Amino acid sequence: MSGEPGRHFCEQGVLQVKDQEMPKPSEATGTAALRAGWSHGHRDVSGGWLRPTVFGAVDGLVTNASLIAGLGGATVSPHTVVLTGVAALVAGAFSMGTGEYVSVTNQNELVHAEVALERRMLAQFPAAEEEELAGYFRAYGADPDTAARMATAVSQDTREELGVDPNELPSPILAGLASLLAFSLGALVPLLPYLVGLPVLTATLAITAVALITGGMIVGRLTGRSVVRSGLRQLALGGLAIGVTFAVGSLIGSGVS
Repeated sequence: MSGEPGRHFCEQGVLQVKDQEMPKPSEATGTAALRAGWSHGHRDVSGGWLRPTVFGAVDGLVTNASLIAGLGGATVSPHTVVLTGVAALVAGAFSMGTGEYVSVTNQNELVHAEVALERRMLAQFPAAEEEELAGYFRAYGADPDTAARMATAVSQDTREELGVDPNELPSPILAGLASLLAFSLGALVPLLPYLVGLPVLTATLAITAVALITGGMIVGRLTGRSVVRSGLRQLALGGLAIGVTFAVGSLIGSGVS
């Protein structure tokens, strides 16, 4: 009888658990994530704007800051610095914008060409294409029968084999505009001291350093990396480019004079 109460308690516990409406595993995971302050929702990373925006802003910032540092090392006049900096801003912005537009357009055209080829292959050799898809699913761990059924079900969808969705490709126009505007804003930052009447190289270097750290921290925030590490990494890389350009400008300036 000594074991009966324990057995009775276990049976009651099992009955109580069975009587309760237990949440599904996905619901339980979502509930736990919300309690921990996490969200299972994902950001849209397919629009094609983040990479050209970040790259354009950093490129504009480092390019013009390095250019101004090189001119400062050569001890040219503030008017020459402003003229050269504005020219570099305009030329670089349109170069980045058109380059990004052409790059994304070519990439999209390549995807569409591969999709068209895959559809022709599917129309001419349906059995071979289904077997190829089934091989992919078997490689993921599906048994042969399941893999064959899955291949039959999705054989008309080229996304499985190519790994891309031709209907969700990045916009070339959006990428080009993002790159153009971001480069312009980035390149404007080092010019600000000269434009507001403070033609001092140290002022440009100071504001550039702050912009590099801030930009790096924003990228770190967006990508989930350490914001401090991202900021310092951006500062180190930009500082290297600026330092080398300043040294080159100083050597050339002293040689000319």
